[in-house]
Amino acid sequence: MSEYQAPLKEMRFVMQELADLEQVVSLPGFEEASPDVVDAILEEAARFSGEVLSPLNRVGDREGAKWKDTVVTTPPGFKEAYRQFVDNGWNGLGCDPEFGGQGLPRLLSTAVSEMWKASNHAFSLCPMLTQGAIEALMIAGTEEQKAAYLPNLVSGEWTGTMNLTEPSAGSDLAAVRSRAEPVGDGTYRIFGQKIFITYGEHDMTDNIVHLVLARTPNAPEGVKGISLFVVPKFLLKADGTPGERNDVYCVSIEHKLGIHGSPTAVLAFGDHGGAVGTLVGEENRGLEYMFIMMNAARFNVGLEGLGDAERAYQRAVVYAKERIQGTEVGVRGGPKVPIIKHPDVRCMLLSMRARIEAMRALAYVTAAAQDKAHAHQDAAAREKARAFADLLIPVVKGWSTESAIDIASLGVQVHGGMGYIEETGAAQHLRDARITAIYEGTTAIQANDLIGRKIAREKGLTVMAVIADMRSAAVQLDGDLAAIGARQNAAVDALEKAVSWIVINFSTDPKAAHAGAVPFLHLFGIVAGGWQMGRAAVIARSKIAAGDTDPFWAAKLATTRFYADHFLTQAGGLAESVIAGGAGALELADDSF
Repeated sequence: MSEYQAPLKEMRFVMQELADLEQVVSLPGFEEASPDVVDAILEEAARFSGEVLSPLNRVGDREGAKWKDTVVTTPPGFKEAYRQFVDNGWNGLGCDPEFGGQGLPRLLSTAVSEMWKASNHAFSLCPMLTQGAIEALMIAGTEEQKAAYLPNLVSGEWTGTMNLTEPSAGSDLAAVRSRAEPVGDGTYRIFGQKIFITYGEHDMTDNIVHLVLARTPNAPEGVKGISLFVVPKFLLKADGTPGERNDVYCVSIEHKLGIHGSPTAVLAFGDHGGAVGTLVGEENRGLEYMFIMMNAARFNVGLEGLGDAERAYQRAVVYAKERIQGTEVGVRGGPKVPIIKHPDVRCMLLSMRARIEAMRALAYVTAAAQDKAHAHQDAAAREKARAFADLLIPVVKGWSTESAIDIASLGVQVHGGMGYIEETGAAQHLRDARITAIYEGTTAIQANDLIGRKIAREKGLTVMAVIADMRSAAVQLDGDLAAIGARQNAAVDALEKAVSWIVINFSTDPKAAHAGAVPFLHLFGIVAGGWQMGRAAVIARSKIAAGDTDPFWAAKLATTRFYADHFLTQAGGLAESVIAGGAGALELADDSF
């Protein structure tokens, strides 16, 4: 069975040409990210993902995590791989050097994260949640909490979790009922149960730092009464090392469709007197702090979609080149050929590849914007980059994950009947990808955030600036790229039409606006992806014109043309669904379903 190979050439192209790595590494604080350092990190990450993590992917799927008497055991090889991961310094790649991190750009850590997710989705979830805990504590934690927890979280010696969901409170966090009772000295006793806690219990580290949402006794109802607490699995001794076991235990793990190697825990807090925790920041601002973790997690889940899609594509290409079946269309009496010769299979593979290239470009450009929002010297430039990244994160999350499900499904289709057989590995990518559109807020939650908080609230200011950039880029799609340019311009027209409708109707007809939210997210993703593909095509044309004969450039033109013809052409219909689709969705009486 083939193993994952990081598409380093494509990654480098996107980082350098589309995300402007040179500008990113020139920002204050990123001086260490020289070209040699970046290349060395990418090469070593590719080796680790291909040689260490990828072979464990099937092991994790087949063996799964195991629970017995509150103890969770990860699949064979996971603990050892995690030890290598930590020893090699991967966990602290983008973290603050003050706490032992390497302080490298988000753009670089994004490319590296894609490799972890593509090679072993289940394994990658553990460091992903730890990164979210680090970000929350960096921004809202006390100095004591930072000193106690961040060095070990940054190194990966300890891992972190995010505890939001409860049995009676799914995405509706206003319904959270876990309680926190003050006991003096700034400590609280936490009581309640949390579900769907990724790596909430495991055997890979000697402590787990839970960040937990709960209510204090006098908290107001709703989301304004939620506070955030640090609740370690083991309480810390005076010297900062793990000591007495805290009153938080894993009472079961979920049996899931996919990502079997990742334990999804049900955690009970306080069954034996109360779990000891400390308040993060101020009381009743927990949801605000948790969204620091959530925003980072949403972007990273988008990368999970990208990784699953890339792995499904790689496996499908290998099979299509090896599987001999049928004669080539138009060749009467010809020999049997690999199925990659068949037009339908080629269309499926290109459908996978073109969207993956668009997804990657959009994600990396968004990562670069996050770097600029964090480190740019100019306040106005920081604010512009922040607004851009905030706008794009729900698109990266929602569109990439929905696309990944379809791409992984096409991977099964390319394999034909063998794709439905677990031994080929194609089915695992579809099963693993399916959770990504649900994780950290479903696609509808991303879409509602996009049209409400990111567009309607500011009357479309940021999105219209992005649309202006799209139009400027399309001007360069002339001459032999004019057909792509025409598709791009028509798609941008459709996007602008839908944005204008949302801005006008969001307040007066909110139900209709929300009924069209998911089609709008798909519309925005397709058009934004096409924008980046068009930029890539212009660069490829210039390289060819300069005499560069690398087939990479011709392939870039081909995938961009395919994307324009097969995906940008969907924009008009999606815009109509946004504008007119609410009527049918809202007219049917509940009893008629």
